[in-house]
Amino acid sequence: MESTSSPAKPAAPSGAVSAAGIGQKPDFWKQYGPSLVLLVIVGAVAAWALATDAQAGEGLPPIGVSQGIALVLIGLAAGLLGGLIGTGGCSVMLPSIHFWMGYSAPIAVGTTLFAVIFTAISGGYAHLVRRNLDKRATLWLGGFGIVGVLVGSWLFTKLSSQTALLGLILGLAFLWPAVRMIWEGVGLPGGKVVKEGTTMTPHTKGWAVFGTAIGVLTGVVGLGGGYALVPGLIYLFGAPVYLTMGTSLATMIPLAIVGGGIKLAGGYVAIAAGSLLAGGTIVGAQIGAAVIKRFKPTTLKLIFGVYFLYVSVKFITAYFGVKIW
Repeated sequence: MESTSSPAKPAAPSGAVSAAGIGQKPDFWKQYGPSLVLLVIVGAVAAWALATDAQAGEGLPPIGVSQGIALVLIGLAAGLLGGLIGTGGCSVMLPSIHFWMGYSAPIAVGTTLFAVIFTAISGGYAHLVRRNLDKRATLWLGGFGIVGVLVGSWLFTKLSSQTALLGLILGLAFLWPAVRMIWEGVGLPGGKVVKEGTTMTPHTKGWAVFGTAIGVLTGVVGLGGGYALVPGLIYLFGAPVYLTMGTSLATMIPLAIVGGGIKLAGGYVAIAAGSLLAGGTIVGAQIGAAVIKRFKPTTLKLIFGVYFLYVSVKFITAYFGVKIW
């Protein structure tokens, strides 16, 4: 009896292995299928725009092979940063195409916000399948963020001459989270204990107000909002560090779609350049989302702090006419 039952035991693991092998393909397509679809879409749009020269605006820099490769690589770096720390990558793409590639500031703003649509979709979905986001917070922040984007886009038309002042205000505002994140990231006394978990404590009214404010900033300044969402979720609402990454990117999806769509309709998007940037961001966001949990929360805070300090200094120096990359 024992000899007949023992051969049956190896058969079960064998069957389990084959089932796992069969299940690998659905897992792959679940994680990467939507991003592959996005890549096909932006590739087709880029090819169409390059072939027909269908770009919004006038006097745009020409796109040759080297310029096209540069745009993809810039998008890759921006997407990697976005997937890793929960931002859309505007702070990488905007100065790169403005200072290095000769795009005017208004076109650079519109083009990068257009590319962030794809960064947010790719990175947000990647974090969703890895359970790195809070769905309830995303819905509240994103829903009220749309209202804010509409208000901010209207304000942009009224306050376009004051964008430098707005940049100075933003730079000063983000000095505090930058310094605090660096302080806690290096483990100096008085740092806040890093909270971990799979959900955020509900703050629906606070999320609504915060989402609206982020939307207004997105509409006025043209950045995706991740630079404010990440420290805001951590310090205002005590969110777990890992959850802020995916929640931030997912929240930016509707904000970028509405804001980027308005910029596109207003003629502030270089379609070919934006599509090439988007192709790089899609791949980079997947990589960032995949490796994020290899970092300790304190390490992530240090990365955030250095990054936001850079953004803060860039805004402040720009007000005084000093341009840094």
